[in-house]
Amino acid sequence: MRYLTLILALLAAPATAQDKMTLILDWFVNPDHGPIILAEELGYFDEAGLEVEVVAPSDPSDPPKMVAAGKADLAIAYQPQLHLQVEEGLPLRRVGTLIATPLNCLLVLEDGPVKSTADLKGRKVGFSVAGVEEALLSAILAQHDLTLDDIELVSVNWSLSPSLMSGQVDAVIGAYRNFELNQMEIEGVPGRCFYVEEEGVPSYDELIYVANPETMNADMIRRFLHATERATQYIMNHPQESWEMFAGTSTELQDELNEKAWADTYPRFATRPAALDHARYRRFERFLLDAGMIETDTPVSGLALDLNAR
Repeated sequence: MRYLTLILALLAAPATAQDKMTLILDWFVNPDHGPIILAEELGYFDEAGLEVEVVAPSDPSDPPKMVAAGKADLAIAYQPQLHLQVEEGLPLRRVGTLIATPLNCLLVLEDGPVKSTADLKGRKVGFSVAGVEEALLSAILAQHDLTLDDIELVSVNWSLSPSLMSGQVDAVIGAYRNFELNQMEIEGVPGRCFYVEEEGVPSYDELIYVANPETMNADMIRRFLHATERATQYIMNHPQESWEMFAGTSTELQDELNEKAWADTYPRFATRPAALDHARYRRFERFLLDAGMIETDTPVSGLALDLNAR
């Protein structure tokens, strides 16, 4: 009888409380965030003992600042910007990777006057974010003995492909090959990408998870990364089913652009999100240092952490 009473007491006991964490996205939900959304839909966060609040920012520049200020546990950021943010003194470290290859490209009209990056001389190039994009452009131009003085930089805010299609500029830097390229195709104005990693720029992680090393809960982050790794494996094995599950979370995702972007994005998800490529971060730090974008040579340990190295 005592055993029966014990069993009934255990069955009546409340479920173990989940650890709550907040993740700030870099932008509104889109296919770049596939592993996060799938980890929630497949129950992997729940199995990891996590309740993850996913928040889309009102300003895409806010997420790293919110983490640095202790207002969020994690934020999605960009490796190139991380180097500059650390240089500025923000307490941030990369703790995981979401997109393991560059997405950024120099986008031109397929039938336009720019047939190679050498043709940029004397032309207008649009950009959205000053800083790193100038360093990328400088590296691209340097292959042809050109400098930023040989082009006209035009701030187009976030209107990248529209400014190109309208003829306001001859090229744009900062366009994503999985989005803007597909958007132009859908609108009947085909574009062409020059991939930055093939144009003199060292390869880097496009999207990363950053945390404040002074306030972060390393155990929770490890569980988060394990859950998204499981989700990534599921996506790789079941890309169509994953797309349908992802798109089913919002009617705003159920269009041709997002479906095409999904197909171009999922092969680039980091299959080992916790793994850290020290050499990659070292190379990009040296690249920015040589380009004059930063003044201090920060060691990799000041930029990124491998939470699995104990």
